Amino acid sequence: MKWNRKSFRNNRKPQRKYNEERQLQGLKVEVRNNDVTKALRVLKKRMQNEGIFNELRERTFFRKKSEKRRLAKSAGRRRWLKRVEKMKEVRGY
Repeated sequence: MKWNRKSFRNNRKPQRKYNEERQLQGLKVEVRNNDVTKALRVLKKRMQNEGIFNELRERTFFRKKSEKRRLAKSAGRRRWLKRVEKMKEVRGY
């Protein structure tokens, strides 16, 4: 069989991200020594890392595709400017 990109793409398994696998399992937090406040902090931190809060915020109301594109573009610009500022600090110019 001759190797080409198309046959390679069709033969591989679809890859799942770490977050998607985690969502299938669910989040679990142990409460130790009846310290519920600490368990809530741990749960909140895990939810923040998984991106659950961002997803909830995105799903609260409908956004048009053009608005999503505009917001993604502005977010990319912010990331780029932040990287440029960091490089200015490192290089000194």
